Amino acid sequence: MSFVSVADVTKRFGSRVGVDGVTFCVEEGENVALFGANGAGKTTLIRILASLSRPTNGTVEVDGVPLDGANPSVRSKIGLVSHDSMLYDSMTALENLRLHSRLHGVKESVCEERLRSVGLEDWGGERVGRFSHGMRKRLSLARALLHDPNLLLLDEPFSGLDQESLEKAVSVLSGFEDRSVVVATHDLERGARLVDRALFLDDGILVDDVRVDGDRNVREIYRTVSAGKTR
Repeated sequence: MSFVSVADVTKRFGSRVGVDGVTFCVEEGENVALFGANGAGKTTLIRILASLSRPTNGTVEVDGVPLDGANPSVRSKIGLVSHDSMLYDSMTALENLRLHSRLHGVKESVCEERLRSVGLEDWGGERVGRFSHGMRKRLSLARALLHDPNLLLLDEPFSGLDQESLEKAVSVLSGFEDRSVVVATHDLERGARLVDRALFLDDGILVDDVRVDGDRNVREIYRTVSAGKTR
């Protein structure tokens, strides 16, 4: 049984279709990238996988449990880094992590460990409102990993990062072997280096699903999808 199962998922926003009949699976420990142009449906799909949005049709299961709100415990298996940092500017970095540690029933000592993992160990006592964009992204990643989730969802994790933050984020993400990762990104080259599979979305439709093992040119496939030639 696949760890994540997405079956015929459609999401409508009035007359507009954000995701259209998408079906795919993610195995335990597998890293998958969602590629596509703006408006292709990547963020919509990430939000559905994070249980922040319910599909209009179709089903999503995580570890065999339907992601429909009936069993909230399944959310403890999911970590999310989204466009919204979900951080409190008036609180320090450590205070932010300690708040989430209490919500997830995690020991506070883990907070310092997570700060070290993203290179922010010297900034734990600083208010998040003073952080740069890159530092906020790194702290968001630490927060998402606080409860050691089985599934990590990342929505444009590399956008707007300075070189130090970019290198740290790639280093952290490259170290995962025992958790599943789904990353939506415009950064084709960097995203492809971190994943086992690439899913290509075009106008909400899944148009290609390829292994990233060197036998196919991912960049060429992306150009083809962007040009709408795969339909």
